[in-house]
Amino acid sequence: MAYDDLRSFLETLDKEGQLQRITEQVMPEPDIAAAANAVPRLGDQAPALYFDNVYGFERARIAMNVHGSWANHALALGLPKGTGTKEQVEEFIRRWANFPVRPEYRDNPPWAENTVDGDDINIFDILPLIRLNDGDGGFYLDKAAVVSKDPDDPTSTDKQNVGVYRIEIKGKRKLALQPVPMHDIAQHLRKAEEKGEDLPIAITLGNDPVISIVAATPMEYDQNEYELAGALRGAPAPIARSPLNDLPVPWGSEIVIEGVIEGRKREIEGPFGEFTGHYSGGRNMTVIRIDKISYRTDPIFEHLYLGMPWTEIDYLMAANTCVPLYEQLKKDFPEVQAVNASYTHGLVVIVSTKKRYGGFAKAVGMRVLTTPHGLGYAATVIVVDENVDPFNLPQVMWALSTKINPSGDLVVVPNLPILELAPQANTPGIVDKLIIDATTPAPPDRRGNYGNQVADLPEMGEWITKLQQLAAK
Repeated sequence: MAYDDLRSFLETLDKEGQLQRITEQVMPEPDIAAAANAVPRLGDQAPALYFDNVYGFERARIAMNVHGSWANHALALGLPKGTGTKEQVEEFIRRWANFPVRPEYRDNPPWAENTVDGDDINIFDILPLIRLNDGDGGFYLDKAAVVSKDPDDPTSTDKQNVGVYRIEIKGKRKLALQPVPMHDIAQHLRKAEEKGEDLPIAITLGNDPVISIVAATPMEYDQNEYELAGALRGAPAPIARSPLNDLPVPWGSEIVIEGVIEGRKREIEGPFGEFTGHYSGGRNMTVIRIDKISYRTDPIFEHLYLGMPWTEIDYLMAANTCVPLYEQLKKDFPEVQAVNASYTHGLVVIVSTKKRYGGFAKAVGMRVLTTPHGLGYAATVIVVDENVDPFNLPQVMWALSTKINPSGDLVVVPNLPILELAPQANTPGIVDKLIIDATTPAPPDRRGNYGNQVADLPEMGEWITKLQQLAAK
């Protein structure tokens, strides 16, 4: 089922027992963030949370943890909520084969019900803003889809971008946005600033669930997120034109904020409790001037708690990091079997592959580091044999325990780029990266003694089925 807006997806979550309505009155801080911090601890069936009785707010409606479990993530893709992690990744790969699916423009978007412009804007009147962690430097928007175009080629639909970036509220109509240098919006901003221009943007909140997934997907620069959304939905993604900047924005959003990133202007932003489980400090970041806000009547504010993993962002960023990495590697190395980049934003990537010859696995690891994701995130790459499931951590640990000879299987590549949030870097943005070759050596590499590996008994498969049937009785 394709969802055109957040509300229809919340209805499905409710019907499937995956939406917990909090009807008692709660404090905006710390209750809402603390509940969203707690709910992923309930496991892979954890529900979304919906608050509509918030002390100090008359009509606040806040949704949290919408993607914060494998059950919710499956429902977002129209799959049964019991679909497993590996199966969801495999289905994502199957649907990727249909990419691109062109979006369709629709009239009368629901977010056009109300508008406010210029000096009349006060974002605090529209959004029930809350802090997420005690040490945060202010209020943040952290689940918005930010839309921008390439200033050098503004008519290109391939070079436009829809991405998720953290945004701090700095004033009634002023925001701060963090553009990681490896992200497409940073390239758009650089081009605008080289021209001495501001960068027009649209910030959309409360989007349909697939838009949030594709906006967090590390696609190639000239790949269109809406076209991937269509492939994942099985139907064209509905979009509309933003009234001020004429940018393509999701048709079903709750709120559309338009303005510009002001060229060559920076202010202190942060700190913020990040996906790494650590606070980032205060740093100079871009400044956004808000010029127009359009919004549904009584909009639902979708927020995302992140901090010590696992939280919602780890579910949101899992499958959609694994799959583009798999697709990009597979083009160069058909031997690649599977990619698991679901841990802490893919700072660790596990790849299973067949090998053509000695040293092949290390070459695959090097390629990971040069993908759009690898440039900014992958700090450690573990390469395992094709018979090791990278989603099965006991199997990966077996490979690490028995296949690695540190004298030749650990490759350190110095002084490579990484996002500045990575806490392991001595110099922010630069780190030594590690490739771990945990594969069986292939000729002419003849190290070790791997001639007599134990194989599963041929009858094991039928006994798995039999035991599962007995357990179900």
